[in-house]
Amino acid sequence: MKRLVSTVGLDKRDWLRYRKQGITGTDAGAIVGMNPYLSAFQVYQDKITDSTEEIDNEAMRQGRDMEEYVASRFEEATGKKVRRANAIYQNEKHPIMLADFDRLVVGENAGLECKTVSPYLADRWANGGIPFHYQMQVQHYLAVSGYEKWYICALVYGKDLIIREINRDEELITNLIAIEENFWYENVVKRVMPDPDGSKACSEAISSMYKSADKEKTVQLPGFNPLLYRRMEIDELIKKLETEKNAIEQKVKLELGDASYGVTEDFRVAWSSYSQNRLDSKRFKEEKPELYESYVKTSNMRRFTVSPAA
Repeated sequence: MKRLVSTVGLDKRDWLRYRKQGITGTDAGAIVGMNPYLSAFQVYQDKITDSTEEIDNEAMRQGRDMEEYVASRFEEATGKKVRRANAIYQNEKHPIMLADFDRLVVGENAGLECKTVSPYLADRWANGGIPFHYQMQVQHYLAVSGYEKWYICALVYGKDLIIREINRDEELITNLIAIEENFWYENVVKRVMPDPDGSKACSEAISSMYKSADKEKTVQLPGFNPLLYRRMEIDELIKKLETEKNAIEQKVKLELGDASYGVTEDFRVAWSSYSQNRLDSKRFKEEKPELYESYVKTSNMRRFTVSPAA
């Protein structure tokens, strides 16, 4: 692997610009459609723009802050030593493949990926499991580095420390390289937008691209009739399935009666009581109109609807 640039003292915006020059480990899972938080559509938009917007949230901040702690816990649990990579690396045969490793394992052809996990998502790691987008991230790192294996150390807040070892999978890496290069050269280089994938992340990306609507503008949609008819069929199917689901829940609730829990051979059902405080906004507006107005926040959104043509 080639050391593309040192990250020691590298400005965050410069770091983001280097990552735009190819496909990174976090991009890999999205491109193959396995990342629930990032879509190929979003990766494409990021790569074709010059924007270096620093997207951040509390979970990302905590993940960064806890990385050193997770690495030290890995050393403590395994007896292995790790060091910072301090660089963005590049696969020399496939230069569009980039990687920014959390740690490298001293004395081994291996690396370490540090993760922090919400207790609510701990079940995704049960019975030796590893979320698919992390598996793709690690195989991408193995492709870039040429290493034999990678470790993931995941801290489940307040519950557990999970360590997994992932070996190099040559067949998967070959397919991953092909998918990433096809995405880069056929979509990014040629400026051909990938098809939407139905994910929430894709919806958010499209909404951010077109935040407002021209009320006077109408466009023709040639060839979209079959898609819109299929959408109607799906909408009806969803309604039927939702009704069936509700009927099942109603039967179980009747059987539970005033019991909070019920069990079968395979399931545990809960129908427990809880209290929730809600603001009576209608009354607040009527009795304290000036105060109400001072706290009102306007959000601009676009509503998507489909109806028969007039």
